Amino acid sequence: MTTTEPWHYRGYDILPQRQWSGWCVGIYPTRSDLPLLARSTLQTLVMQKEEALVEAKQVIDRVLSRP
Repeated sequence: MTTTEPWHYRGYDILPQRQWSGWCVGIYPTRSDLPLLARSTLQTLVMQKEEALVEAKQVIDRVLSRP
């Protein structure tokens, strides 16, 4: 497993991780007022790192849009 530089989005660190022939990401809040995710690492493996980042941003947007 290889981890690359973190991306920052809406108060979360997104850590892309290379696993075998695909990518997944870890999502971690950077502030105590942000909700924790049930699973900090997305289990879906995708072929492109950019796809994994887009998926992570969608998860963050869904979590932050909840009342």
